[in-house]
Amino acid sequence: MTLEKKGGKKERSSDQIELKLIKAILTREYPTGSTLRPERELAEYYGVGRPTVREALQRLERDGWITVRKGHPAIVNDYWHQGNIMTLVHIIQNHDDVTDEFISYLLELRISLAPVYIRNAVAAHQPKVVALLANLDQLNPDADSYAVFDWELQKNLTRLSPNPIYLLIVNSFDSFYLKMARRYFSIPEHREASWHYYHELLNVALQGDVIEAECVARKAMEKSLELWRNRTVLEQDK
Repeated sequence: MTLEKKGGKKERSSDQIELKLIKAILTREYPTGSTLRPERELAEYYGVGRPTVREALQRLERDGWITVRKGHPAIVNDYWHQGNIMTLVHIIQNHDDVTDEFISYLLELRISLAPVYIRNAVAAHQPKVVALLANLDQLNPDADSYAVFDWELQKNLTRLSPNPIYLLIVNSFDSFYLKMARRYFSIPEHREASWHYYHELLNVALQGDVIEAECVARKAMEKSLELWRNRTVLEQDK
C-alpha cells in the first residue's frame, strides 16, 4: 500500500507507520523499557494490515528503536545507546524544538569531525578551500547570514575531503543545522568568534599548512562549545 506525497511521489504506508511510532517514542508516549501495542492492535489503530505493521517494526528494530520478541509485544530500547546513524537522522527530523542540550551534543560531535575533514580538505584541495573563504568581507553581520554561510562552508569542506563518509554524516543534519545555527549565531559574541575563526582558517589555508588548519579548526570548535555552554548557564541563572 502506498500513499501520495507532495510532488507526486509515493510513500509506503509502512514508512508512515514507522515515522508515527518513532514520534511516539520520542514524545515518550512509549518510554524506554515500555512495550508497544501488539501487532494486531497496531494494525487496527493505524488502519493498515499486519504485514505493513510488521515491515515497520522490522525497520525500527534494525535502527535500534525497539527489540522485537516473537509472540510478545516489542520492547522500546534506549535509542541513545542502541541506535545507529539512521536513528540520529530520525531524531533530527523529528526534533520540533531545538533544545540547548541537543545543540551541545552536536557541537561536541563537530569537535571530533570537523578538524579532520578540514585538514583533509586543505591537503587535497588547498586552492578550493581558499576560494570558499575568499569573500569573507561580503558576509553580512546578522545571524541568518552567518548560519547560511557556516552551513555551506561545512558542506563544501566535507565535499573537498577525500573521505565521502564525512559528507554523508553532515548531510544527515540538513533539515536541522540552519535552525540550530540561527540560534547559535543570534548572539553577537558567537558571530565575532566565528569571524576570527574564518579568517584564521583562510590564513593557514593560504599557507597550505594542514596541521595548523586542523589545530585552528579544533580550537574554534572547542570555543563554540564553551560559548554555548556559558550561554545556557547564564540563562539558567536568570
